[in-house]
Amino acid sequence: MLDSFVGKVQKSLSVFVPRKHALSYINEDHATTTSDLADDVTKGYFAVLAKKGVETRRFIVGLDYLTDPAFLGLLDDAWEEYGFRQKGTLVVPCRPIDLQNILDSRKT
Repeated sequence: MLDSFVGKVQKSLSVFVPRKHALSYINEDHATTTSDLADDVTKGYFAVLAKKGVETRRFIVGLDYLTDPAFLGLLDDAWEEYGFRQKGTLVVPCRPIDLQNILDSRKT
């Protein structure tokens, strides 16, 4: 099931992504809806909300994280919690600091 989900995400976001990239993030108190235009998400990146309880933080993540085992674990958790019902910005059920640690672990 997770392979199918990741395949769908990769197909819908299929653009060239350099292996090394700068990671940026934005703190937000609300989720982006499908009608919002996110002008801070450029080609090769996608927005992710890390949300656990009242803690929510929005990250801009490179597409190459779709092959990272730790990030794929978060996608699996999101699938278990939300299924394929999500619309708009992808929400992963984890503390923002946990996602930040995953993203920081790949920086060189």
